[in-house]
Amino acid sequence: MANAIIKVENIGKKYILDHQQREQYMSLRDIVANKVKGIWKKKKEGPPGSLITKEEFWALKNVSFDVQKGERVGIIGRNGAGKSTLLKVLSRITEPTDGKIVLRGRVASLLEVGTGFHPELSGRENIYLNGAILGMSRAEIKRKFDEIVAFAEVEKFLDTPVKRYSSGMYVRLAFAVAAHLEPEILVVDEVLAVGDAQFQKKCLGKMKDVSTNEGRTVLFVSHNMAAMQSLCNRGILMEKGKLVYQGGINETISFYLKQFTEGKRKAEWAFDKAPGNELAKFIRAEVRSVINPGIANVFTTGESLEIELVFYNLKKGLTALDVTFHLVDELGHVVFVGSTGQQYTETKLFSDGDVRAVCRLPENLLHAGSYNLSRILLVQDRGIVNFEIKDAVQFEIAEKQEGQWGWMAAKEGVVKPRLEWIF
Repeated sequence: MANAIIKVENIGKKYILDHQQREQYMSLRDIVANKVKGIWKKKKEGPPGSLITKEEFWALKNVSFDVQKGERVGIIGRNGAGKSTLLKVLSRITEPTDGKIVLRGRVASLLEVGTGFHPELSGRENIYLNGAILGMSRAEIKRKFDEIVAFAEVEKFLDTPVKRYSSGMYVRLAFAVAAHLEPEILVVDEVLAVGDAQFQKKCLGKMKDVSTNEGRTVLFVSHNMAAMQSLCNRGILMEKGKLVYQGGINETISFYLKQFTEGKRKAEWAFDKAPGNELAKFIRAEVRSVINPGIANVFTTGESLEIELVFYNLKKGLTALDVTFHLVDELGHVVFVGSTGQQYTETKLFSDGDVRAVCRLPENLLHAGSYNLSRILLVQDRGIVNFEIKDAVQFEIAEKQEGQWGWMAAKEGVVKPRLEWIF
């Protein structure tokens, strides 16, 4: 759009990678062959007996998007997808190899701990230095100074060189400067993860406030999907240096997380390869519909589900064992923990052989979304974790389509129970 505050057109960023190969033995034939290959292959000298070849690597390729004033855009993707490189290009820390970027406003960046700070200067001096780098006048910085210090909670150490700050103090002060000195565009990378949970919440609230009430634009990179959903109203998904999806933040998160959930509602192992130890072997974990126990990977909110966990007890005689699972939603929230131990007031004893435990989930318990049995544990004697399996089973629940006056899905919350009301 013509009035976008950020306009990115087909940008690319290329790096040259060096690969060094050690050559243990070189015959005359090898030397001649390498000389011939060198005519077509770029190379440079390395240590004796080594060959260094160059390779082009595109960290970004043909990336295009617009950001409007006041938008809060979350940039999502796996490690190595190009998220941080994109922010560095937008922050003018590095130049793009191809393409064009238009920025209509001042940019404040918080990309790593200590960005823009001089370690030998005090916190007070670095506030003025960082503000000057952002293009602020001394009067503007002075007007905001007390507010910055109060937000960062570093009054006691204000005249201490920042090289003596902890990483958390560094981040608090750096974020406070970036957020309070009124840039039109605020760029924040995963660096907030260094701070404690209370400060992260404070930062997310501040970014939302400056965007909503002051019309500033925020670009935010994080692997915390709950933080993304809380702050952002739009998402961009990066993969291998390319933009593969953009849209509303909830739709972008769902698109990203579906890559990890499809086709994994059942996990089964042959006995000789099954996880476990000398006490027991874990044979199978499965999620299925009670009314339609086929092999569909997507269930609906109107279906009752069964979680079946099967292990083989190797110990002769009676053994005190419990099976426990952690059900986690697509944002990493633990929805609940289920355990066979919840059903018995006394320890449950199992004889050797197959043990099959089935947990039934009622309909209209879980919201539509992606879920994961993040941990399955075999617990001995009500307290000893004998072994555990991570991320074995994943499944998806879709909203059941009902009539106009039927049960309406709640928009928020971890669960969506059908509650009983009395009038």
